Amino acid sequence: MLGIWTAITVTAYFLLPLHSFGPHRPAVSWTVFGAGLAVVAAGLLIQIPYAANHRAGTAPAWILAGLMCFTVLLFASSYYVLAQHQGEFSGLDTRVDALYFTLVTLATIGYGDVSPTGQSARLVTVLQIVYSLVFLTAAATALTRHIQLRLMRRGRRTPRDGAGDG
Repeated sequence: MLGIWTAITVTAYFLLPLHSFGPHRPAVSWTVFGAGLAVVAAGLLIQIPYAANHRAGTAPAWILAGLMCFTVLLFASSYYVLAQHQGEFSGLDTRVDALYFTLVTLATIGYGDVSPTGQSARLVTVLQIVYSLVFLTAAATALTRHIQLRLMRRGRRTPRDGAGDG
């Protein structure tokens, strides 16, 4: 399921008409970006407790991973749109460049080959760093806890506890 969701969102990232946003429509661009971040944050805040507590009957791992992927693509889209405005970025020309910059920033590597030079680009970069520290770190921690709990529960099962035993 996660693979399908990832394929759909990555395909959408490369196909969406992002030229509809940008410096010629700043109010719409900032509103859509802010709304996207708010929706993802709400989804993460709803799903994190489910994953951390491993509540039965839920699929928080898939949802959290999908929301984390969507967050990366949302920031990459915003960087690509910002790069269309002269003076906002150095070294960012394509959607691949934007995705690359997003992941390098997320991983705190910072090679320096792509850099935000304008105030809007720097603002979004700072926002990505803070958003990642708060939301994505919490999501990754909850996801890790969820996986650990599942593995521990599987390790404690005996053949008698498993399904298929009449």
